[in-house]
Amino acid sequence: MIKTSVNIMRGCFGGCTFCSITEHEGRVIQSRSEESVLKEIEAIRDTAPGFTGVISDLGGPTANMYHLNCKDPKIHANCRRLSCVFPSICKNLETDHSPTTNLYRKARALPGVKRILIASGLRYDLAVRDPEYVRELVMHHVGGRLKIAPEHSEAGPLSKMMKPGMDTYYQFKDMFEQYSKEAKKEQYLIPYFIAGHPGCEDDDMMNLSLWLKRNKFRADQVQTFYPSPMSLATAMYYSERDPLHKISYKGKSIYTPKTYEQRRLQKAFLRYHDPDNWAYMRKALVKMGRKDLIGDGDKHLIPWEDTPKYTGRGGYKGNATSGHEGRGRNGKNSKGGYSVNRSSDAKKGRSNGGGRPEDDFQPAIGGQARSFKEGREQGTFVQGEARGAGRQGEGLGQSRGAGQGQARGKSTASGRGRSETRAQDSRGGEGRSGGRNEGRGNGRAGKPSSNSTGRSGGRGEGRGNSSSKPRGRR
Repeated sequence: MIKTSVNIMRGCFGGCTFCSITEHEGRVIQSRSEESVLKEIEAIRDTAPGFTGVISDLGGPTANMYHLNCKDPKIHANCRRLSCVFPSICKNLETDHSPTTNLYRKARALPGVKRILIASGLRYDLAVRDPEYVRELVMHHVGGRLKIAPEHSEAGPLSKMMKPGMDTYYQFKDMFEQYSKEAKKEQYLIPYFIAGHPGCEDDDMMNLSLWLKRNKFRADQVQTFYPSPMSLATAMYYSERDPLHKISYKGKSIYTPKTYEQRRLQKAFLRYHDPDNWAYMRKALVKMGRKDLIGDGDKHLIPWEDTPKYTGRGGYKGNATSGHEGRGRNGKNSKGGYSVNRSSDAKKGRSNGGGRPEDDFQPAIGGQARSFKEGREQGTFVQGEARGAGRQGEGLGQSRGAGQGQARGKSTASGRGRSETRAQDSRGGEGRSGGRNEGRGNGRAGKPSSNSTGRSGGRGEGRGNSSSKPRGRR
């Protein structure tokens, strides 16, 4: 429990097979009195150090089972159902949420209490039975995001989990969006899903992945089933049988992902948007005969080729057509730093085959990385010494990041002497190493030649090479 949260009940009659709360806390809900809960909130308000007026949660194993029990004690005493809400909500279960709604209203009316948030998971199949409760919850007690747990989208795995179908999810989602709009609040549902549950096949996870993409969900933190003690799903995991139905020696076994490869694939389907999973998923989809899901369209799940992976401020890492490698030292997107592009794309990179040199590097600002066309246009200067210059010879340029660039070369000047150079655009590797605004340098003459090799460099993280033609004058 968090120090500013209040537990209002214990127990759960949901009966989810992967959960052992029923075995720990019981199937019968034990609810605290309204007076007891309000008294604890006041105690937190008066004694908790640094209390800001926000109660972080009023809940328990489930947020909305407060005072929900069987209507008839005799029926309750003889009931042998594993769940009061699966496969459907029992007609003898009390689903009136008014005690919970009244508690919320009284709690947020206490002096010194600014907000009452509900952070415990919500049983939405029960909530839709009481629209007034949903309205109270959404308009006053959601801190931007509300956790719910569909756990899956496919009927097969849901039947092994003893969870309701997606129809109820859509019903609750519509109510949530309606009341959020009435409250003029931007709020979101955060659905939880499980990968690798006994009875969940690869096709089921693939369909869940497609559902996530259609609904524009990109799961960040995902969970793979873990066989915890005393749960029915653990019995399924080890026996590979379904204890929810009669078991015989002739009965069929259920598919249970156990190996590293099986569990990794199912988790990868939950994170279909992660480039680290694409190569693995491509092989699996081809093997499953679903090559049609690989491509760049909206109907596709993953692309044929990997895209750059973000590695931090100002840099992407990868070898795709628009990939960058490096990290801007002084800002995002290489502004004030740089990132070197190893792409074969003519607009954003270079390779041995081409690409416009001047597009290799992004312009820097603030007098930092000197790898752009005209420093004068940006109000920047190239700092450093230039030694040597050449006449229209082939050269190899190297640009390395922020500050203090210098260029060296074998001069084509005949004889020996000192020369001043003014090179072009270092963005493509030609390197600026002289001129009034671009920097000034004195060069040492070399042996007479018609070709020159120039090199410009500085400090930075990352490296870029390109063929170029530096031009200079004696």
